[in-house]
Amino acid sequence: MFITIILFVLAAGIIGASFYFYNVAIARADKSFLNGNPDLEVGASAENPYERNDQWWEAQLFEDWSMDSEDGLRLHAYYLEANQPSDITVIIAHGYSGHAALMTNFAQMYSEKLGYNVLLPDARGHGRSGGRYIGFGWPERRDYVGWIRRVIENNGGQSQIILHGVSMGGATVMMTSGESLPPQVKAIIEDCGYTSAKEQLAYQLKRMYKLPSFPLLQTTSLVTKWRAGYSFSEASALMQVKKSKTPILFIHGDTDLFVPTAMVNELYEQGPEQKELLIIPGAGHGLARHTDPETYDRAVIGFIQKHIH
Repeated sequence: MFITIILFVLAAGIIGASFYFYNVAIARADKSFLNGNPDLEVGASAENPYERNDQWWEAQLFEDWSMDSEDGLRLHAYYLEANQPSDITVIIAHGYSGHAALMTNFAQMYSEKLGYNVLLPDARGHGRSGGRYIGFGWPERRDYVGWIRRVIENNGGQSQIILHGVSMGGATVMMTSGESLPPQVKAIIEDCGYTSAKEQLAYQLKRMYKLPSFPLLQTTSLVTKWRAGYSFSEASALMQVKKSKTPILFIHGDTDLFVPTAMVNELYEQGPEQKELLIIPGAGHGLARHTDPETYDRAVIGFIQKHIH
């Protein structure tokens, strides 16, 4: 009887912890648990011209685009037409708990340096898009297929499309790469994305909470499957890049402590035939362009120009 009570208490505790971690990490809610995380320290400089430029964002004439996801969510994106007519459009994917406007410096680079059209979606569960949960890139991959179609419908069949994502956005564009994509998608830039939601969450459970992944990761994954429709094992960028036919540039900082740098080596090894790898020395999570903007932009622009007409 005593053993039964102990087992019941343990099971109740695990179930309660699983719902807690679902609400903390997956549900659409304030992510204040990330505040003060030393792995995400930015160390930005006011003199750095590659930092987020709110004045530039406010000065642009964005069009508001919207579409319905396959599961009925209303999704929102900002579209910025090139100053001169262009068939090339970049779709930029933001990171976990972010929103489209946080990708200002990338939008500015593509718009001003390269003269491309730019589409910046708010991922489901973020910004002005609907949704009550974060998909870690897995349901979002189908949303990005929808945005690709929308660009082609708007700009014509001669369109050439690039995907560029950072952090969860990097995982999102890698997961998108494994889908059946139209030939208009020419290249993908992934910056500090993770191998899978399962591996990333296991890493963070240990690093942030000093907890082993078993059994919390498995039980929280079951809750996520019930509440959000996907499991952590499904959400694998690694499995998707194995299927990809689209050229991918993999980028990571060598001092990234939030998404360990080792993940990019595994992703690169399993990537498509046409691929390149850029490791930025001294760059933390999401700071590769901030740390060495000249090398970053040269690699990105060079890679794209190899694959567009």
